[in-house]
Amino acid sequence: MIKVVSTNNAPQAIGPYSQAVEAKPFLFTSGQIPLTKEGVLVEGDIKVQTEQVFKNIIAILEERQLTLQDVVKATVFLKDMNDFQEMNQVYEAFFKNHKPARSAIEIARLPKDVKIEIEMIVYNP
Repeated sequence: MIKVVSTNNAPQAIGPYSQAVEAKPFLFTSGQIPLTKEGVLVEGDIKVQTEQVFKNIIAILEERQLTLQDVVKATVFLKDMNDFQEMNQVYEAFFKNHKPARSAIEIARLPKDVKIEIEMIVYNP
């Protein structure tokens, strides 16, 4: 059974999609960009924007009693691959010793011209 996952602690979808979808034994998050839960764009460098993206992802995971330790795959979309090192510092700080599979891709343009978008696949037994 497929279940839509939604929380008021992360920004609402800005299009025809869900914050996340649960298809046991996995949860798939939609790409999260640096919006506050109120939908306000977080300005700033890649570190600031990456931190906000992680806050959003954590809020979605908490809705299903999951944590970043349950993540099996992350996909990171960057507006500029020159931001990779700084993004990676923030990414590593959130995951600590957990190292899920990951792809990092430079993309020409992201929604609202943000610097980063991240989506995740999470094990949800």
